[in-house]
Amino acid sequence: MPQITRGQVRQFVLMIVALEIIALSINLFYAPHAVAAGGVTGIAILAEAALGWPVSTVVLVLNIVLLVSAYFFLERATVARIAFGSFVLPICLALTPQVKLVQDRLLAVIIGGVVFALGVSLLYRMDASSGGTTVPPLILKKYFQIKPAVSLLVIDGLICVGNLITANFEVFVSALLSLVITSLLMNYIETGLDRKRVIYVMSEQEAAIKAVLVDEMARGLTALQVTGGFSGEAREMLMLVVENQDYPHVIKRIHSIDPAAFLMVHDIAEVHGGIL
Repeated sequence: MPQITRGQVRQFVLMIVALEIIALSINLFYAPHAVAAGGVTGIAILAEAALGWPVSTVVLVLNIVLLVSAYFFLERATVARIAFGSFVLPICLALTPQVKLVQDRLLAVIIGGVVFALGVSLLYRMDASSGGTTVPPLILKKYFQIKPAVSLLVIDGLICVGNLITANFEVFVSALLSLVITSLLMNYIETGLDRKRVIYVMSEQEAAIKAVLVDEMARGLTALQVTGGFSGEAREMLMLVVENQDYPHVIKRIHSIDPAAFLMVHDIAEVHGGIL
């Protein structure tokens, strides 16, 4: 039987903390003011405002539907990464009381956007997800090469329009403001809408790392010939560009092969052209 390590326990606890942070942003700031700022939780807030359905129940049902879709259209590894959040987030929402902590809607939207961004960014750093509307962008990217940031923005925008039906124009504008705040803060903290990272890798296990990146993970990369400044030894350094949401998974895979691998990582705004 495989032994559970301290690192795995720590990651498990941090995932629960991140999901509870998201639940706090919904139940303390968004839902009490009936502001649906995108995502499955936004749909649930609209359903609660229009039909009186519990937010946690709607989130659970929608997450199950989207998780089944992911099972049929996405890789099993991706399904495994989003399954935990898909079930635990509704539990966090059910256990967290819905309280109007802030009376002013504008202030609630600002604080809620900050808290929500912190929770989602923490999940991204652990290569995890809360499920929900992160699934359709992944499917669209796989089959139609549409960038997840673009499709997710469109989906969240359509959900925000629902505020015009259940509330009024002021709530609709508040929801859009929340989206902007969350996106900007997540860009600063971790992900960015279309930013990428370039990773330089040097390792004694260079051949094994290259095989995993190219064959197993289908990553394009470039091999650079370098010379050690101290030893004068000719070496090969790998360079690859990854999406920010894929970065933790790639780094984890490299370290699983060689924990002592030398890595350099740079944030980059744009990438043009192909890879030789």
